[in-house]
Amino acid sequence: MFTGIVESLGEVVSLREGRLEVQAEPHFVPDGFDEGESIAVNGCCLTVLPGKGLRFDLSPETLARTSLGDLVPGSRVNLERAIVAGGRLGGHVVQGHVDTTGTF
Repeated sequence: MFTGIVESLGEVVSLREGRLEVQAEPHFVPDGFDEGESIAVNGCCLTVLPGKGLRFDLSPETLARTSLGDLVPGSRVNLERAIVAGGRLGGHVVQGHVDTTGTF
């Protein structure tokens, strides 16, 4: 669950064969990320892969239903960590599950 409030910006390092790598601003998570942790990237809930850095696998369904497949190296993305029980609940409670994309 997320609040929908952007905590930080990140920059896409690479997106190849469904693997997204993002460089987060140092203040976002100074101690690093835990394997399996949920991070909202542009509002889409993604799971952190094992290893160093901020990397995610994007399934064909995720690529089809979000705009994440349009990202290129250097693209800026919005980042938010999942809500912590007992933490502050500003904004709205959202799941980050995307059904489709739209055009304005």
